[in-house]
Amino acid sequence: MSGSRKREIDVLLTEDRCFDPPDAFRAAAHVSDDTPYSAATEDRVAFWEEQAEQLDWFQRWDTVLSWDPPFARWFEGGKLNVSHNCLDRHLDGPRADAVALIWEGEPGWEGEPGDKRTYTYRELHKEVCAFAAALKKLGVKRGDRIGIYLPMIPEAAIAMLACTRIGAPHSVVFGGFSAKSLRDRMIDAQARVLITADGGYRRGSIVPLKQTSDEAVEGLEFVEHLVVVRRDGKGPTVEMKPG
Repeated sequence: MSGSRKREIDVLLTEDRCFDPPDAFRAAAHVSDDTPYSAATEDRVAFWEEQAEQLDWFQRWDTVLSWDPPFARWFEGGKLNVSHNCLDRHLDGPRADAVALIWEGEPGWEGEPGDKRTYTYRELHKEVCAFAAALKKLGVKRGDRIGIYLPMIPEAAIAMLACTRIGAPHSVVFGGFSAKSLRDRMIDAQARVLITADGGYRRGSIVPLKQTSDEAVEGLEFVEHLVVVRRDGKGPTVEMKPG
C-alpha cells in the first residue's frame, strides 16, 4: 500500500466532528438518555459484547473484535442463527402470541381497499419453518444463493428469514428493477432459486414480476427453480412453466 493511500485510510478511520441535532428533533426523540452512546464511545468492544449477550448463541465467540484497519472481524468463533434469534427465542414466553409483524398493503386492483395481515411470533415462526422446509425440498443447501424479487408483502420477510434459517445467503432485488438488472444480480450471485410473485401493486397499477422474472432467468442454467407467490389472482394472468 502506498504512503498516500495509507494516509487516506488513517484519516477516514478517525472522526472527531460532532453534529448536534435541532432542538425540535431532540425534543421529539423516543430516547433521551445518552448513556448507551457514552458507553459505546468509552469502550466500544465492551459495549457490543454486552449487546451480543442478549442474543442466543449456539457457540459463544472467542474474540469480540479483531481489528486490522480497515478490516474488522466481529465475534470470531461464535455461531448463531438470525431466524432463531428473530423468532424461536420468543416462543417459550409471553411474547409468543404477541404481534411480530403488522402489514398493510397498497390499494388493490381496480381501486379495492388495501389488504391487511398480522402475524404473531408463533404464526410467523410456522410460516418461516414451512417455507424453509419447502426450499430444502427443492434441494437448497447451506451456502446456496437465493434471489428474492418480491413486492412489499409479508412473504418477503418470510422468505428472508427462511433463507437465514437454512444458511442460504439471499440477494434481495428491488421489485421495480428491470429484467436486465435482475438478471445481472442473479448471475453475480449464481443463485439456484429465484423467489418472486405473479405481480405487485404499485401506485394503482400491477407490476408484472413473474413476467419480468421469466425474462431475467431465460437461458440461465444455474437457476433451477422459480418460486412464485400468488399475490392476487385478479390481476393479469401469468404463465406458469413446468419445473
